[in-house]
Amino acid sequence: MFFTQFAFSQEEGKLDLNKLFQNDSTDLIHPSLQPSYLLVQDSTETGANQEKKSMITDIVRSYAKDYKHMARRENKMYLYNEAKIEYQDMIIESGEIVLDNQTSEVTARGITDSTSYTQSPVFTQGGDVIEPDSLRYNFDTGRAIVYNSKTKQGGFTVRGPVSKRENDSVFFIKNAKFTTEDDVDNADYYFKAKKIKFVPNKKIVTGLVQMYIVDVPTPLALPFGYFPMVDKASSGFILPSFGDNRQRGFFLMNGGYYFAISDYLDLSVLGDYYSNGSWATRVDSDYAVRYKFNGSVSFRYENLLLEERGFPDFSEQTIFNFRWNHQQDAKANPNSRFSASVNIGSSRFFRESINQATQGNFLNNTMNSSVSYNKTINAGPGMNLNLTATHSQNTNTQEINMTLPTLQFSINRIFPFEPKTGTKKGAIQNINLQYNLRGENRIRTTDEQFLTPGMFNDLNAGMRHSIPITTNFKVFEHFSMSLNANYDETWVMQTYKQRFDEQSQEVVRDTIQGFDSFRTYNFSTSVGTTVYGMFPFGDDSKINAIRHVMRPSISYNVNPAFDQFYDQFTRPGLGATEDQLVEYSRFEGTLFGAPGNRFSSSMNFSLTNDFEAKVRNNDSTAEGDDRFKKMKLLNNFGLSSSYNFAADSLKFSPVALRGNIPIVADKFNVNVIAALDPYALDNNNRRINKLNINNGGSLFRLTNANVSFSYALSDKTFAKEEEDEKEDEDEDEEDDRFDNDTFSSGGRPDDLFGQGQLPNDPRSQRQDKEPKDDENEYYNYKIPWNLNLSYTMTYANQTRQSEIASHSVMFSGDIELSPQWKVGISSGYDLANQGFTFTQLRFNRDLGSFNMSLNWTPIGPRESWFFFIGIKANMLRDLKFDRNREPDRRLN
Repeated sequence: MFFTQFAFSQEEGKLDLNKLFQNDSTDLIHPSLQPSYLLVQDSTETGANQEKKSMITDIVRSYAKDYKHMARRENKMYLYNEAKIEYQDMIIESGEIVLDNQTSEVTARGITDSTSYTQSPVFTQGGDVIEPDSLRYNFDTGRAIVYNSKTKQGGFTVRGPVSKRENDSVFFIKNAKFTTEDDVDNADYYFKAKKIKFVPNKKIVTGLVQMYIVDVPTPLALPFGYFPMVDKASSGFILPSFGDNRQRGFFLMNGGYYFAISDYLDLSVLGDYYSNGSWATRVDSDYAVRYKFNGSVSFRYENLLLEERGFPDFSEQTIFNFRWNHQQDAKANPNSRFSASVNIGSSRFFRESINQATQGNFLNNTMNSSVSYNKTINAGPGMNLNLTATHSQNTNTQEINMTLPTLQFSINRIFPFEPKTGTKKGAIQNINLQYNLRGENRIRTTDEQFLTPGMFNDLNAGMRHSIPITTNFKVFEHFSMSLNANYDETWVMQTYKQRFDEQSQEVVRDTIQGFDSFRTYNFSTSVGTTVYGMFPFGDDSKINAIRHVMRPSISYNVNPAFDQFYDQFTRPGLGATEDQLVEYSRFEGTLFGAPGNRFSSSMNFSLTNDFEAKVRNNDSTAEGDDRFKKMKLLNNFGLSSSYNFAADSLKFSPVALRGNIPIVADKFNVNVIAALDPYALDNNNRRINKLNINNGGSLFRLTNANVSFSYALSDKTFAKEEEDEKEDEDEDEEDDRFDNDTFSSGGRPDDLFGQGQLPNDPRSQRQDKEPKDDENEYYNYKIPWNLNLSYTMTYANQTRQSEIASHSVMFSGDIELSPQWKVGISSGYDLANQGFTFTQLRFNRDLGSFNMSLNWTPIGPRESWFFFIGIKANMLRDLKFDRNREPDRRLN
């Protein structure tokens, strides 16, 4: 680029500037300003001992809007107005650029006029961009002096009055300021250091560094600092939070190390320690392979001490929780799929944990897990294989049920009489059969025996083969009829023999190890149709017509009695009481239970109704069919019952009612269910074989009923229809906010159980969306808000108690008082017991570069609060302040 670096041995050479600086078609340089050649002095004439090698290895391009001027005496090139130099991956853009051939330097500065300083230099090399006021750069050494520079690297914005560039990868800056904000000159916070070493895309190393908030120095200062700047994750220490606990003393929480193992896997190991001796450890890992699978693993173990050793209320316990979520990409293998959702641990983990305050977990009393593998075999008629291991744990009773594993295998439907061509017609051609196999190893245990050899003492294993045979056809053109027969064969590995022990005077069950089996079969048939009714009112009426759709169905079922699988033993009577003959089956208590020993012949009735109205459209310009719109009046209103011909008494079953009443289309529906019993009660409130109407009552007794609904309102609910699509997009974005840890363990996306919060864990802090450009301007007229309502009432009258068993309303909502302030609440009221349900108040303040939040549970056994303020940027998330008061564990 610099002409002094071109030498021709033992001869003079001519260098065309237009070839060196390849001008584009827009460059118009006056001939008087453009020399035709440059004389280059031979190295031997200057007395040089060695030939000077050229540093230029590529074409140099230069541009200027106004002019490019070559000053021959000064040996300099001047470029003015939107000047630009390009060489390899380096670009310098500025208002004015001067190329000094004598010193091999380039100087770039902006253009100064009477009002401003414009077109400041922009230095770009690779992906690095520096924006100084002016700069000097030497092409021979690669060094530069940069004045008042500004650059962005790895999330940091760095500003320095004087910078020295050693080479392509090292900068030294005096009195530097750096922050994660875009505008370093008006940043809410920044770090200031007298000297820093800046390596682009790698690190910032400083001497004495101090944090400033709104240009005010803080006591937060370090004798040296190291700030990594990488686009991908890197390993490093995680600083702990500190504070004090009223029951366990001072603590350090969530401190540890983060391992960036690879682009596909990471690992964080965290620990907590309390001054009374309590401690906890957490191991979290995320993994992902694109187009194959992704997942996360988390293990938490806590050793908790209450009070100090030697005190009367001292206690010690250990709790743990293990979670694993694995999802296979649908593109990985279309014929097989593996997935896992595991949540297993101590029943009291979410109540006792010192590092877990997720309310959804606490309010939910079950933990469920499932690990499954599914394989589809396309050979022949098609087969499906599924292996599943499940776990269900009741945290109140501490009872655990597991299947290790469940095997399911099925062969798709086979039509043995279907025609080779055309559609299937008639009962014979529609005959089809399947084969289903289900095998299980079921374990029932408790928290105390979990993961011990004793948990396998009550292992219950079995297998069932099932072959259903069905056919369907039309009768009388409008009725659909089906015939069904089912054959089951059950295998078990142990049975139970019962006898009466005269010494202990109780029934004893002896376990008989060994293979045993039984076979059952049943028959059923059903017929149904659909009836349409239309009630027109005329085109001039507000209601044009009402349509009624009925779907009646009748079915008949026969279940034979299998007495051959039952035995008897005699239980002696007491005193004058006669001996009792007890009938039992050796299969009672096995995996699939015992076969029925009572003949059943029953008929089932069901009727489903839908009501719709066709009403006039409010748009007076609509024509034709657009003048009217459909409106649902009653949706899926149905009733069902049955009659058992083989029963000795109480042959009718209660009538079950269900329905859905649409109040606001697709938004607000009221669900109703009820049960009506036709039989009366005796003086002891027991059902008797006498119709209620014949006992002086009504035709039916209302034994139970439930009414429930949920509704979501927001500031967009009453907006115009054209905003509906945008509202849906906002709701989708809002759903992404929710803490997966909360939702997967029983929380709700409508925040009725409150929002999840992991104390002292900055990863749980949510970052609010940036406001729109016009949001502040119209904020007084359009304040964002949302409200979620849930209502339920249950009426119970099985034994003439006639009481409201449960009656409650729950609500949650948020309102943005300003673009920076957001207030929320989750609560409810139990109308039956006259008290408030779980209540949480939320306050969030967006401080620009900082987030501040306060979650407060003011009443109840979960009374607590959590305060957090910290930097939004993930790179500096350890710079935070948080305090919390956890719930009193003795009240849980």
